[in-house]
Amino acid sequence: MKLSTFIRYHIESILAQWDAFARENTPQPGLLSDEALRDHARQMLAAIADDMETEQTDPEQRRKSQGHGPKVAVEESAAAEHGKSRHLHKYTLLQLSAEFRSLRAAVLRLWGPYMEHADVDALHEVIRFNEGIDQALAESIKGWTRHTGDTRDLFLAVLGHDLRSPLASIALAGEMLAEPSLSTKDIGALASTVTRASRIMSHMINDLMGYASNQLGGGIPQHPEPCDLLEPLNDAIADATATYPGARFELHAPAGLYGHYDRGRLYQMFLNLLVNAARHGAKGCPVLVEAGARSTGYVVSVTNKGVPIPAAALESIFQPLVQLTKEDHVTRPPTSLGLGLFIARKIAEGHGGGVQVTSNHSDGTRFTVVLPNEASKA
Repeated sequence: MKLSTFIRYHIESILAQWDAFARENTPQPGLLSDEALRDHARQMLAAIADDMETEQTDPEQRRKSQGHGPKVAVEESAAAEHGKSRHLHKYTLLQLSAEFRSLRAAVLRLWGPYMEHADVDALHEVIRFNEGIDQALAESIKGWTRHTGDTRDLFLAVLGHDLRSPLASIALAGEMLAEPSLSTKDIGALASTVTRASRIMSHMINDLMGYASNQLGGGIPQHPEPCDLLEPLNDAIADATATYPGARFELHAPAGLYGHYDRGRLYQMFLNLLVNAARHGAKGCPVLVEAGARSTGYVVSVTNKGVPIPAAALESIFQPLVQLTKEDHVTRPPTSLGLGLFIARKIAEGHGGGVQVTSNHSDGTRFTVVLPNEASKA
């Protein structure tokens, strides 16, 4: 059986091999669906089979082997889309290339029993197959690299946009404070504006520093010490209220939630969750904050009413610098770096816990933080 024919008739067996390797190779075990793991594999294999069955002269083959093959609309190919998708899911270039190495080996291994003669024709088919794999890998790397650049440009554009607003508020307040006829009441209002704008910028800088530290491989630094969980939680509620004066937070928690935590990091985590709830919650509906002890440790939940998060975006909202689709903008504005929820989850994980989210029309959107305490560790 010709290799291209084998690929077409045994594509399910080949894809099963791809699935098995993809589960081991993913940087996000348990988070990616079967569809996301398989991604564009079927389309890439079909494109490779098509290429193998296309007539090719010796000079054309030599040019292709030197990287001068036919021009392909890379941005439209399944391989390029695969590279972009893998970048979105935090795959490195090594992990991306490993998928194609595994695919190459799987196809040739499965084809062996169906190969009628190990002759020149079979060798020619293997050469054409390798050319197709190499072409798909090159297109996939280009898609990955192009999305890296797009992400960097988006990062800089959004950072500039988000900083411009509070800076403009501070600059305007400064101009108005220079007016000699300004009343004491107006001065107080301008002072509140400056304080609120400074707070927003401070939140952004803290998140950027945490993100940079995590990306450099060191994680987010934490220094646990004896701490009452309610202290950073109350501080975060106070600052979230100052940042979003129109929001109302209702806290329900018993006293004495003691443990060993980094107080500053917990404050940052709670603040990010509260600000997110205030930003996306329905007007006039309070944000419900609940804390208590469970067998798994201390549990803190932040719930807001409003448009629910689409099921497909429940994990994407924790990914930084991911530009969501129009349908998902209900959970993240298109001018958002998406660092807040990413930092919140990393801080919880650094304490040995985690952050999960549920969202529906009846219960609202609830972010639940689980932090181990001494009882849960015993």
